[in-house]
Amino acid sequence: MTTGSLWGQANQLRAYTLEDGLPQSQVYDMVQDAKGYLWLGTQGGGLCNFDGNSFQVWKQGNGLLSNYIHALHFGNDTLYIGSKRGLSIKTKQGFVNFESPQVNQIHQRGNVLYLATNRGIYRLLHGTGLEQVFIHPELDSSIVNTIFFDGAVFWAATNNGLWKLNDLNTEATSKERLLSNNFTSVIAHKGKVFGATFNDGIYVLDPKNSTDAILIREPLRINAISIQNQNELWVATDNNGLTILDADTYVEKGNLNSSNGLAVSHIRKVMADRQSNIWIATSGGGFYKYFPNNFKHYNQNTGLMGNRVYAVHSALDGIWVSNSEAGLVRIDSSGIHHIPNAAKISEVKIKTITSDTKGNIWAGTDGGGVLFRETVLVDSIAVDSTDTLRIKRDTLVSKKVRTHILDTDMGFPSNWISDIYADKKNTIWAATYSSGIIKFLFYPGKKGLAVKKVFGKEDGIEDLFIRDLATDTADRLWYATKNGALGYLSEGKVTHLGQVLDERFSIGTLLFHNNRLFLGTAGSGIWWSDLDGTINFQKLSGAKNLGSENIYQLIFDDQGYLWAGTEQGVDKIALNKMNEIVDVFHFGRNDGFLGIETCLNAVDKDAMGNLWFGAIYGLTQYKPGNPGIKSQKPQIHFEALEVNYRAVDSINLKEWTNSDKTLQLKPEQTQLTFGYNTVDIAHPDEIQFRYKLNTTEWSPWSSENRQNLLGLAYGPHLFSVQSRNYRWEESDPIQFRFHIDRPLHRKLWFQLTMLGLVTLLLIGTTFWYIGRIKLRNREEQERLQLQNHLLSLEQKALRLQMNPHFIFNVLNGIKAMGTRKPQKMNATINSFATLLRETLYNSRKDYISLDQEIKTLRHYIEVEQLMAPKAFSFDISADTVPDAEEIHLPPMLIQPFVENAIRHGILKSNRAGELKIRFYTSKAFLHCTVQDNGPGIFQSQMEGTKTDHQSMALVVTRERLESISGKDALQIEEIRSGDKTVIGTQISLKIPLQTDY
Repeated sequence: MTTGSLWGQANQLRAYTLEDGLPQSQVYDMVQDAKGYLWLGTQGGGLCNFDGNSFQVWKQGNGLLSNYIHALHFGNDTLYIGSKRGLSIKTKQGFVNFESPQVNQIHQRGNVLYLATNRGIYRLLHGTGLEQVFIHPELDSSIVNTIFFDGAVFWAATNNGLWKLNDLNTEATSKERLLSNNFTSVIAHKGKVFGATFNDGIYVLDPKNSTDAILIREPLRINAISIQNQNELWVATDNNGLTILDADTYVEKGNLNSSNGLAVSHIRKVMADRQSNIWIATSGGGFYKYFPNNFKHYNQNTGLMGNRVYAVHSALDGIWVSNSEAGLVRIDSSGIHHIPNAAKISEVKIKTITSDTKGNIWAGTDGGGVLFRETVLVDSIAVDSTDTLRIKRDTLVSKKVRTHILDTDMGFPSNWISDIYADKKNTIWAATYSSGIIKFLFYPGKKGLAVKKVFGKEDGIEDLFIRDLATDTADRLWYATKNGALGYLSEGKVTHLGQVLDERFSIGTLLFHNNRLFLGTAGSGIWWSDLDGTINFQKLSGAKNLGSENIYQLIFDDQGYLWAGTEQGVDKIALNKMNEIVDVFHFGRNDGFLGIETCLNAVDKDAMGNLWFGAIYGLTQYKPGNPGIKSQKPQIHFEALEVNYRAVDSINLKEWTNSDKTLQLKPEQTQLTFGYNTVDIAHPDEIQFRYKLNTTEWSPWSSENRQNLLGLAYGPHLFSVQSRNYRWEESDPIQFRFHIDRPLHRKLWFQLTMLGLVTLLLIGTTFWYIGRIKLRNREEQERLQLQNHLLSLEQKALRLQMNPHFIFNVLNGIKAMGTRKPQKMNATINSFATLLRETLYNSRKDYISLDQEIKTLRHYIEVEQLMAPKAFSFDISADTVPDAEEIHLPPMLIQPFVENAIRHGILKSNRAGELKIRFYTSKAFLHCTVQDNGPGIFQSQMEGTKTDHQSMALVVTRERLESISGKDALQIEEIRSGDKTVIGTQISLKIPLQTDY
């Protein structure tokens, strides 16, 4: 069975139907907006937009005027929808509607919007709504299908003719109906006007001389025409699909209809997006994406017996394909040839195909053994014959095919073949699932099957589940296993390398190129190693990542690109000399690779350099060359803004993007969510985004198109976001400014004011506190001064106190002297009076001079001499620096010690009394010694008792002295002679040296 060849572009279609989310299968118009969204108007399903993945739908319940849409137009950042009931304008909040006759097409000229309706032409006036444009009575009552401006004049395609107008208003001075057919569409190209009719074909006119027109008689029943691919006239019909004509020669180049890829033949419109993809709107079949690329796809609808292609092999006579469980298919220049399975392997999967040098086909199956298609050349003789004579005319050579099945029934070691390979000597090698590698020959006829060797565990192959076989330049046969082991056979010996990768990944495919071995793994990408020297595998990596880590197919094309088949399509990989990835071109369903998931090792390259990929949804051919798809720099835009999780609808995000406008936020509004998007309807899943706030580093690239910012600081902020497409081309960053106001307590003026107030309060409090402290200190000082004054008075009172016994004795002595010694009495009275006056005078002062102290002591001793029962002498000396007049000391400090020396020393001794008082200075102290020649202080204390006055005077004086001079300021010691006899007492004391300066 042979299927004829198809038009080369027929299979480059991707359908979008109700199963994909399209609300209605009748799509009457399409338009792409500035962001890249594709908008579709349906008949009964309302309006929807498409981002390459999903649909968003608006209907009458959402405010749309009608669910039956005939025309769409995008201009001035606004979407206009023409429907059965009039015009709808989409706004951010909903729709603005204007009723009119059915709108068939929307034409914008400057800022004026014209509507081609079922009753003439209308225009949109801002502020007043729609009004009909009255041009000509016949035109005003006609069904206007299309309005077109060619740069000089307007053209109107109506149901009663093609009109040429110099303006679209009542003042039009030139309004001419050129042809009277039912015109559905009109366009201009290269100085020619193409007017399409519904029943009579296409008229080609010269705008300057429109009297002569060329008629392209086919196709008929035309809905719309357009120019695609620079010079192709695409004609959409309602019964015969699409016809593609050369716009210069009008020769038909191809046809797309229900027989070669489209579900229906009723086409409403064709348009091209900004990436040169062509979109086809149909009535009843949804809409299609047509790929202007180098892929050609085969499936069950276009000639294969099934969609699954398990094995692909390029042989001398064409491309051999294992097609589902229905046998083999051969594709050559004459078309697709079905090769049914032999009865014995009916409905068995053929997993691997190869050919030997004679052109024989060998195929391995799942459970059916090996299929051998032998090609035999047979001679036949052509003769002329009569009743009496047979004459030889010629010998003809013909080909006959004999099919053989090698399985366990005839002695073959295994029926489960994972790969098969024919070497240069036509020896066949078969890899199995559990029996290792079989080396065999097959001789048709009497000799039959000859199994040379089965290489298994006893030969060193530790893992018998073989996934792939391949030979290197040294004719070594390499094998890879399901459990990640690698090895090779050379000269009948097995070298088993074991698991050569870092982890235990299944190796599915082997590929040799430029003395390098490439491994395709299940889950770990591609690994490679040089074969020179030690084999050391490293993972293939570089600037970009592969589309998937599951590698089912590997092949190099003639341009040096490495192709990898995965479950998501195929990757075209550019490598540098260091075997690093420089670039990755991914091809999936949206790029023309409609088979999607590739099958293990079902890949090959034909003699013309074309690549053939087997997949679960058919067979795809790739012809190297320029793909025709324009790589467009992505554009990113803000789609939503939320503040504290509430949408901000009061601003136009487009106007605020990259502007100096700043969104002012309250102090409590510290949470913002930005929604942003880049629309790429060809590769919607491969868009990535990154963002940054203020001057921070960019975030890592991710597919997340929404960013939530929490706990933002007060002050100005700048949010930036950027996108990149599947080619890693980056968009220009977009920015949005906002400012979070500080709360009152965080504002500088408020803080400065509060700081000033607090400072003033602190200063006031400090002054108040200091005042209180000063007051308390003054009160305390006054109290202490009073207390000190009282103590001083007490001290002075104490100083005024003299020994009452001494005074009593002096007075009694004076009384006794009155009768016996009047002159002595007078001297005693004078000395006593002087002593009392000096004591009274000194008691009023805190300090007196040493000279005054010596005078007072001298008068006191003189009185004691006059009153003493025995005579004694005294001597007071001062050896001081500075002089005695300049040295100060507390008054009455020495007198108690002098009194004690006289009373308990001199007067108790049998010797003539001697009293010596000496003053001298050191660097910091005034020293004083009081020396008597009495019996000694300790002997005196044992013989008599002190008076209370004397005891208190000595104690008080000692305490005064220690408070002034410190501990050990007073020393009392007995004076002894050479024989240790006590000959007196010496009292030594010291006080800090105080002077006038």
